[in-house]
Amino acid sequence: MTVSVLVVDDQNLVRQGIISLLQLDDRVQVIGEAASGDAALTAMATCQPDVVLMDIRMPGRDGIATVEAMKQQGFKCPVIMLTTFDDHQLILKALEAGAKGYLLKDVSLDILINGILAVANGETLIHPTVTERILSGLQGLRGQHQDEPLVEPLSSKEIEILRLLAAGCSNREIAEALFKSEGTVKNQVSTILAKLGVRDRTRAVIKAIESGLI
Repeated sequence: MTVSVLVVDDQNLVRQGIISLLQLDDRVQVIGEAASGDAALTAMATCQPDVVLMDIRMPGRDGIATVEAMKQQGFKCPVIMLTTFDDHQLILKALEAGAKGYLLKDVSLDILINGILAVANGETLIHPTVTERILSGLQGLRGQHQDEPLVEPLSSKEIEILRLLAAGCSNREIAEALFKSEGTVKNQVSTILAKLGVRDRTRAVIKAIESGLI
């Protein structure tokens, strides 16, 4: 299956460079490009990409505001923030706005392609070098919402999976670490999301830390 991609970056040279690299792999197909958040919203309505690669800092409507506007306008395609900034506050804002991934622009093409495929498959993607910054930023939230009841208590095995999710592990990496099949892990992650009453892995980690679970 080929994953269609919309590339959004206000710098023409950077945008064209990303597009040229993506065209080297036949598992992805660039079907559109945009130089601003507003242009991206217009493009999404016509090209309907599977995944959006978006810079976080752009003039006018930035990447975070664009993700929020996407939700308001009913766009469901996942967004990967591809940026040079690894500030944990920006990362948190992007993920809380609804971005499904956060990669730095110094990643290899292999990591970028695999990230696009993972996000298209419903996974959350965080650059390994910024995971620690994210967790550091979240530690200030630890225990703030301990009184909020969970839909259902988590087992010790589910909390172990949550810790691996917080470390940025994919389903495959969790499966290897816990000696389980990838399908089993995927089902367990779905159960964890349901118990926490959240829609995705990122919000699961945030809620787990806020609740003092990890």
